[in-house]
Amino acid sequence: MFQRTADGSATTNTHDSAGYFDLAPTDLGEQCRREIVIALEQLGFEIEAAHHEVAAGQHEIDFKYGNALETADRLTVFRFVVRKIARDMGLHATFMPKPIFGENGSGMHVHMSLFSNGKNVFFEEGADDDGISDLMRWYVGGLLEHGRALCAVTNPTVNSYKRLVPGYEAPTHLAWSMRNRSPLIRVPARRGIGTRCELRMPDPSCNPYLAFAVMLAAGLDGVKNKTEPPPPVTGNVYRMSQRERSRLKIKQLPANLGEAVNQLEKDAVLKQALGEHAFAQFVLGKRTEWQEYIAMVHPWEVDRYLTRM
Repeated sequence: MFQRTADGSATTNTHDSAGYFDLAPTDLGEQCRREIVIALEQLGFEIEAAHHEVAAGQHEIDFKYGNALETADRLTVFRFVVRKIARDMGLHATFMPKPIFGENGSGMHVHMSLFSNGKNVFFEEGADDDGISDLMRWYVGGLLEHGRALCAVTNPTVNSYKRLVPGYEAPTHLAWSMRNRSPLIRVPARRGIGTRCELRMPDPSCNPYLAFAVMLAAGLDGVKNKTEPPPPVTGNVYRMSQRERSRLKIKQLPANLGEAVNQLEKDAVLKQALGEHAFAQFVLGKRTEWQEYIAMVHPWEVDRYLTRM
């Protein structure tokens, strides 16, 4: 949440300098966040957590899981409610992935599990892999197999890739883990009905309907083909050398939107999930956005080269 100017225009000036889980008086957004939670609860949301995040002015609100379509609907309502209440309180709320250089960006971590007849089929009592079923392992394998192409839909803006860089808690490589938060996919410790995988690259600029569609398609393709993921990573991916990552066959996520769209175009499974028309229009729109960006002369270039060349 950012401050507004006297005429109501948005700025990138934060209204506090609080950090992770800070409370008042440092967390000046607490009152606004409380009003957002109250409004969401009145709309039927079950809010599980609400707190200040790592960066100044950055907040997190988590709501209870549901089926894919219901959750996409709730995300759409969620963004509207947050922006509306922030505006009423004189603030500007943005879901831009990386609004401030040098600060943590905003992600939209998505937790996924599969249920059949009321049972979470990701959990298997006594399974060798810490209670994780074969279905879950194959699902994770599918997410990793299609991970580079997924990025075009889950991280669909030029700015999205300013967040996916080392040093700011966002994933940068295709790996999974049950012990740390640096890989792309994390498996939280809870078992039984709560067994799930957390995909950590999506950001809130995405269209949730398209993003959930391709995530499910990727995971279910892994289940269909019994795609075995590589062994889970126990070390910190950020701190590994390139040689270590190569030895463990850990690939890197796309570095920019153009590269991500190239990967999407090659992925027949995700193309089928989106449908021919939606796929073609999405790729056209993203290619146009990327071309506009790379044709633009940015302030960084002027600052660096104008007096040196």
